[in-house]
Amino acid sequence: MSKKFYLPVAAILLFAGAGVVCSICSILGPKIINPLDRNLSSIDREIFFFIRLPRVCVGFLVGMGLATAGSILQSILRNPLADPFILGISSGASLFAVLALFLSNTFFILPVLPLFAFIGAITVSATVCLWSWREGTLHPEKLLLVGIGLSFFLQSLLMLLLNFIPSDTIRRASMWISGDISSADWELIPYAGFLIFLGMSVALLKTKAIQAMMLGDEIALGLGVNVHRERLFLIIAMSLMTAAAVSLSGIIGFIGLIIPHLARFLFRKIFSSHSYPPCLRSLLLLPFTAFVGGIFLTFADLVGRTILSPMEIPAGIITSLIGAPYFLYLLRKKNGNLSIF
Repeated sequence: MSKKFYLPVAAILLFAGAGVVCSICSILGPKIINPLDRNLSSIDREIFFFIRLPRVCVGFLVGMGLATAGSILQSILRNPLADPFILGISSGASLFAVLALFLSNTFFILPVLPLFAFIGAITVSATVCLWSWREGTLHPEKLLLVGIGLSFFLQSLLMLLLNFIPSDTIRRASMWISGDISSADWELIPYAGFLIFLGMSVALLKTKAIQAMMLGDEIALGLGVNVHRERLFLIIAMSLMTAAAVSLSGIIGFIGLIIPHLARFLFRKIFSSHSYPPCLRSLLLLPFTAFVGGIFLTFADLVGRTILSPMEIPAGIITSLIGAPYFLYLLRKKNGNLSIF
């Protein structure tokens, strides 16, 4: 196959795979529901189209957004432990989202929720970077410590805020804490989906800059890359995706940590026998990472709603049970290598 046709074919395959995964996870559950069954009851049809299907779409979108955001952070900061959750960015977005819920009854409408989450995400991103900036560069070790400390502080503010919100809002606010997507509906999906795809588009346009910054700021400057400007654009893109994900699902941890590493490993296995130029492989890696993230979170939610049925385990708990040990493994790994090619 000619190389110039490979990118659109790969994109078609990724979209087709996403459709298959969403369809399978919508059908499966405590009760298997076939939407094509002519004898399907009105209750089962309601469950499929207004409970399961939006829930699966939300899981896939959130997984895409968080995985891509984590990949961007790990690349531009050259830190294999960078993740929107660990750096406190998800906590900042969640705090502002709950604040929007607190004020929504009198001042705001639902589409403003992603805007508030974005303000929280971009504020925390800027704070973490400023605190970690010294002598003209970002220090990855300090950035990690600042992010963890800020995350604990924001979690405390979130708990404090929960004491003041009305009792009828507690149920919705608790969703942001546990990463529960069981209350997903179609209303927010278009707004959050637009932000996620916008952030991914910006990242795809900046793949050459990402490649250069992975080599170090000095080398990137020598290659003609405006490091500070490109990093700002990419942090904004990452904040857009994190804010959209939080507005849909709340705090879901470790997707941005695990999936970029898993995606790089699978990507090397799949494309190691192909002699495609690095720029093309970089362009394919981000959508591939998003696809793996979507699959991972969708199946994590499927496990959570079926393993102890009729009880449900929030998807955020499932991902944390997997991600926390992996985080400890990365901390012990001495010579982790971020090189993907």
